[in-house]
Amino acid sequence: MPERKKVYVTRELPEDAMKLLKSKFNVEVWQGEMPPPKSVLKEKVQEIDGLICLLTERIDREIIDAAGTQFHGISQVAVGFDNIDVDAATEKGIYVTNTPGVLTETTADYAFALLMAVARRIAEADKYVKSGRWKVPWGLTMLLGQDIWGKTIGIVGMGRIGSAVARRAKGMNMKILYYDVIRNEKAEKELGAEYVDLETLLKESDFVTIHVPLTSSTRHLINEERLRLMKKTACLINTSRGPVVDEKALYKALKEGWIWAAGLDVWEKEPTDPNNPLLKLDNVTASPHIASGSIATRTRMAIMAVENMTAILEGKVPPNLVNKEVLKVRPPSS
Repeated sequence: MPERKKVYVTRELPEDAMKLLKSKFNVEVWQGEMPPPKSVLKEKVQEIDGLICLLTERIDREIIDAAGTQFHGISQVAVGFDNIDVDAATEKGIYVTNTPGVLTETTADYAFALLMAVARRIAEADKYVKSGRWKVPWGLTMLLGQDIWGKTIGIVGMGRIGSAVARRAKGMNMKILYYDVIRNEKAEKELGAEYVDLETLLKESDFVTIHVPLTSSTRHLINEERLRLMKKTACLINTSRGPVVDEKALYKALKEGWIWAAGLDVWEKEPTDPNNPLLKLDNVTASPHIASGSIATRTRMAIMAVENMTAILEGKVPPNLVNKEVLKVRPPSS
């Protein structure tokens, strides 16, 4: 009987996923809440066959170059993979996979929940009550927010998640504007979404919600110049990647009243510094990168990552292969 292949996991996965993984491979899991240090990953890739990792691990060229010839794949438990040097992996014949689709609706739920919380100042209201500041039974001007029904939403990035947010916006009778590098004619036809350039979207939207990957062209896509285009009553929501928004410019925009408020689930540096000035602002609703964080979705993501790794180590083309060019470098079963 052939020796079972070795898989290293950078954090404990949900129980069902761990059971499945351990039924197929020899598994070692990094013990601890914080990510394993780079030195550990460099050491492990020399002896393992596959790595299952999270967004928090930076799998750079140095780690990939350290991998032994037996190392076949990196299975990421996330849709995004900007933490992995995919080009380096491809050059070395290492398969890279992600977990798309499964978290679409859960993330869209959260983005819209954050939008509503920001507009209606729910986080502020919660603090107001819990801190004992609620003295007047009912006040005509107490914690006034922005309406959502019938307003204009601007969706930056009309992929899976952006489209799912648009479906929710349609249910709120919102006018839907969107910007993307690729036209989404399906969303235009089915949801009445209107394609506009980014500047028009920012000028006309009451809510701007971001759903783009982090690339060299999207880093600081929302900068000071673009924030100044937005309405003073507008809200910015980001559940994509933190560096898409220039945090220094956003702080200035919120502090000086260029825009109404922001809801941020992602940050330029994660975890964000407790002294980040954005956290001191009442018109910022903050959360710790949990948009996909439902029990069912996170379990399914982990199982999908295990399925991807299983296919890689069984010499098959994995169902969610990111770097398809790798098939020429290392064909399946090799």
